[in-house]
Amino acid sequence: MIDYLIIGSGLAGISFSEKALTHNKSILVVDDKSQNSSKIAGGLYNPVILKRFSEVWQAQAQLVLMDSFYGEIEAKLATKFNYQLPILRKFFSIEEQNNWFSASDKKNLAPFLSTKLVSKKYNSIDSPYDYGEVLHTGYVDTALLLEKYREYLLANNLLLQESFDYDQIEFLDSGIQYKNIQARHVIFAEGFGLYKNPFFNDLPLDGTKGELFIIKAVGLNIDVIVNTSVFILPLGDDLFKVGATYNWKDKTDLPTEEAKQELLERIREIITCDFEIVEHFAGVRPTVKDRRPLVGTHHTHKSLHVLNGLGTRGVMLGPAMAKALFENIENDIPLDSEINIQRFYKKNKK
Repeated sequence: MIDYLIIGSGLAGISFSEKALTHNKSILVVDDKSQNSSKIAGGLYNPVILKRFSEVWQAQAQLVLMDSFYGEIEAKLATKFNYQLPILRKFFSIEEQNNWFSASDKKNLAPFLSTKLVSKKYNSIDSPYDYGEVLHTGYVDTALLLEKYREYLLANNLLLQESFDYDQIEFLDSGIQYKNIQARHVIFAEGFGLYKNPFFNDLPLDGTKGELFIIKAVGLNIDVIVNTSVFILPLGDDLFKVGATYNWKDKTDLPTEEAKQELLERIREIITCDFEIVEHFAGVRPTVKDRRPLVGTHHTHKSLHVLNGLGTRGVMLGPAMAKALFENIENDIPLDSEINIQRFYKKNKK
């Protein structure tokens, strides 16, 4: 009998897999690559919600965990994924500058917002009102991370590349039987695929489609992430990742002409040089209306657990939520009520 059968190898699945392995637990991951939101994600980590100038929920603790988590995986797989890079918020007016300084005076935002304006001029970006710098930011190359981690799982016979069949679960006193596998616990980390899960599809997962570009812009020379209505992230060789859009109705992972035109319009508001679209990606982020993850144990089947709803901040949330769920299962440490799926079942009982 293995300790954990993990369904999904996106950011949530990888985070839990690694947490379990570092505690000498036996795992097996099942994934059919049907969910691609982690793979095509922007991968940015940023402790501040710049639209509202508010701190990301539990940002400080998440950043600390995230740094050690990705550092350990980089060492384990001998591959660099985590790039610390400043995020510069371009200002369009004096009023935006003033709003920035007001925000930086707030106690919870002060560690993350520099009070010194960045006046550096970048090729092909007009910035008469300068930039504000967000601290403790960067990005994780999620596509490379997922690829290398899957290779690691395969090399160690820890990955089944197939669709998971919920009907094959049989419940035992000590866990579950799935085909020829016995496991103490099942972790469902399926992203938006949760809607097909008969055990947890009553949870209010509300997928949000996002679309991104890789562009080639020879005339653009930035060594930072520029954030306005979209982010522009330098990848090297005159390539930049640009995104993202938000669509709450379309639940497909197919790129659309509408989002393409929206991104093109926003890019042209920021840069003045010519560029070409190299790739156009789309995926459905696993989002929740109350902006908190879905973490916890099934109310009837105590060997079934869910780790989902990481939304647009999977890079930051993944390690922290995996730690919380693992410690809840293994050490009976209570989950934060804000992430515990019981918050929805309690509402239903009322």
